[in-house]
Amino acid sequence: MSAASPSTPATLALERAGVPFTPHVYEHHESATNFGEEAAAALGLREEQVFKTLVVSVDGDLAVAIVPVADRLDLKAIAAALGGKKASLADPTLAERRTGYVVGGISPVGQKTRIRTVLDASASDHPTIFVSGGRRGFDIELSPADLARVTEASTAPIARS
Repeated sequence: MSAASPSTPATLALERAGVPFTPHVYEHHESATNFGEEAAAALGLREEQVFKTLVVSVDGDLAVAIVPVADRLDLKAIAAALGGKKASLADPTLAERRTGYVVGGISPVGQKTRIRTVLDASASDHPTIFVSGGRRGFDIELSPADLARVTEASTAPIARS
């Protein structure tokens, strides 16, 4: 871990909102494609406590799903949680454009455009969880309640093993 914490739209949004968080920097390897699993391993964490941010399309509208890296997103569950019929993963280029972040570094916090967000119910099993801080190799640790509040997220069981 580096002593210096990067300043990202996510950290700035948390600071503005007065939300306490702990930055965690780790070395990102360019060959890594499972970014959440890489973060969990690099930070010595259980995968159930590290959450990935996925941008989805629900009936044509973008939404954000936050689920543990150990699990998969249940597309039917996210659609139902948002009152929709059908969900699919969003086009990565569109996700980057709407959030202002690059794939593998999409934070649920401080996105360029506010997108409806659903946090998996399992987050409440942990006093703190880890999500992307807005760049590859940088996670932020915060309470699930604070994350839900700052992102205006609803909570639902949207992950499956």
